Amino acid sequence: MEIVKPAMAGTLESSDAQIMVEPGENGIELFLKSSVMNQYGRQIKATVLETLERLGVKNARVTVVDKGALDCTLKARVECAVFRSADASEKDIPWGGAVR
Repeated sequence: MEIVKPAMAGTLESSDAQIMVEPGENGIELFLKSSVMNQYGRQIKATVLETLERLGVKNARVTVVDKGALDCTLKARVECAVFRSADASEKDIPWGGAVR
């Protein structure tokens, strides 16, 4: 999936994450800030990168501001931001199957 325009999903509330995706040219550039970086930073990074891979995103700048979100929340936020960025309409979104 190609990132066409900047898009965001999520909030800065506790137990959530705000994900910003922008078009990129050199693969995936990931910028991560988390209130639980020391404990879960590697897992957050792995979850975000795995979700991008499953969605077929090859080039993007991704900024994650995590406030203690669970993996399922991170996946949902990444998926939403990518679909918004790719201008996917409701009928084009593969509900219930793109992210495992």
